[in-house]
Amino acid sequence: MIEPIRLQFEVACPVDRAFEVWTDRIATWWPKDHTVSAEDGRVVVLEGRPGGRIFERRTNGLEHDWGVVTIWDPPNRLGYTWHLNRSPTDATDVEVRFVPAGSAGTRVEIEHRGWDRLGAGGEDWRDRNYGGWSTLLPHYVAAASNSG
Repeated sequence: MIEPIRLQFEVACPVDRAFEVWTDRIATWWPKDHTVSAEDGRVVVLEGRPGGRIFERRTNGLEHDWGVVTIWDPPNRLGYTWHLNRSPTDATDVEVRFVPAGSAGTRVEIEHRGWDRLGAGGEDWRDRNYGGWSTLLPHYVAAASNSG
């Protein structure tokens, strides 16, 4: 079994705001170098409901699906399949929990799993995604900590 990626960190905002920034405000913090097109003006959308799509809409209207929402439990938990730059049949699973921390903070706990589905390339893809999380999350932390 290929071990899941497990990450946790804190943001300086309440749980409901941390959840909202991750979901409703995803387009404000998701960097273009973590998209299919890497173009200015593209929009990232997370449809807030079970079965909702996660996708990128380019300036020409073309859409690239990234995943599907599987768990929608605001403001505590979010889950989705994830296949950015891959086929939906290669989707892995992401679960994000938002837990109160201190008087006004939130601990964000992420588990990204399902690498075994990718066969022999699963460990390499896991390692690439770990690097991706490392460069993506500072954008989220900044947005959540500065939201208001």
